[in-house]
Amino acid sequence: MKLAGLKSVENAHDESIWAAAWVPATDSRPALLLTGSLDETVRMWRPDELTPVAPASKGHALGVVSVAAHPSGAVAASSSLDSFIRVFDIDSNASIATLEAPPSEVWSMQFDPKGTILAVAGGGSASVKLWDTSSWQLVCSLPVPRPEGARPDKTGSGKFVLSVAWSPDGKKLACGSMDGTIAVFDVARSKFLHHLDGHYMPVRSMVFSPVDPRVLFTACDDTHIHMYDAEGKSLVGAMSGHTSWVLSVDASLDGAAIATGSSDRTVKLWDLSMRTAVQTMTNHSDQVWSVAFRPPGGTGLRVGRLASVSDDKSISLYDYS
Repeated sequence: MKLAGLKSVENAHDESIWAAAWVPATDSRPALLLTGSLDETVRMWRPDELTPVAPASKGHALGVVSVAAHPSGAVAASSSLDSFIRVFDIDSNASIATLEAPPSEVWSMQFDPKGTILAVAGGGSASVKLWDTSSWQLVCSLPVPRPEGARPDKTGSGKFVLSVAWSPDGKKLACGSMDGTIAVFDVARSKFLHHLDGHYMPVRSMVFSPVDPRVLFTACDDTHIHMYDAEGKSLVGAMSGHTSWVLSVDASLDGAAIATGSSDRTVKLWDLSMRTAVQTMTNHSDQVWSVAFRPPGGTGLRVGRLASVSDDKSISLYDYS
């Protein structure tokens, strides 16, 4: 397996780019890359040329920290430090809904595989918020309990929820916190199941394996990537190679590899059969906030694609084979 650099766009935004997500292809158009920046805008890019699809979309009063695309490819959401989530139509950019979250309460968010729920990592509220995508009403708030025997958290920062991920079958939801706590929930029953141990620093990104709903990959400021059995509560493997915080992780569609982005300015590709980094890309000149593999679907897609975005204001696109 390997990555080959295809294209980079310098100054893709006016400020640091913190968020990236692929919008799935529809019958009428290919997959698009969605990016969100501290310049308060969201942009959409064509999947191979990395040319902008439309002018930058405004609608936030502060920097955009997370973007998520609905599995239908028709709708997306962006969240900002202004404490609002903007839900909008991909093709027209028309606003569909504005969801209010108290300040600093939204970091990461993800639609469930069926597209019926938007899960939002609730920051300082120490919870995950679930929004119904038909009514855009808040339907549930899942509080993240403190691990047994945890040290007293005098500042309250430990329970700050940074990241969220759905299992591919949509039954489980995992979230990662500032103190390294990872919590797993049974969504149908709105029930906390258990914690996953091993990280003690912020877990900023996580993703389930697309081929095995039990396997969860986590990216942490401790420079490690962990591989958990999220049902059996066990740490299956730990991978190291970055020299600084790991800010983002995503899994390839074939489940054979993961990619990570780090504040050491690199993107790494990891072979899961060997549990080791097989390639390091050094396109970026500042920390890499997000990496994202392109979803399946659409015509003429022969190869995989990976995108990365950075504090250096650039987007890089790679061929994954």
